Amino acid sequence: MDLQNIESEVLHLSREERAKLMQKLVLSFDTPETEELRADWLSEAERRANELDDGAQQAVPGHEVLRKARAIIK
Repeated sequence: MDLQNIESEVLHLSREERAKLMQKLVLSFDTPETEELRADWLSEAERRANELDDGAQQAVPGHEVLRKARAIIK
């Protein structure tokens, strides 16, 4: 199916259906690609590792993080 056929089909949808489709299409532009996400997470991991290495941040033991998280959700 080509773009012209899709457009023709979409224009036959109800106003509500077109609005839902439009929202999904717009949101699809806000979703980063897998490679972009991977690069962003790698950059963040490197930044955090550098902060730990430089002493700008201190690591928090996993059991302490879990204890605090459980206290928050109680």
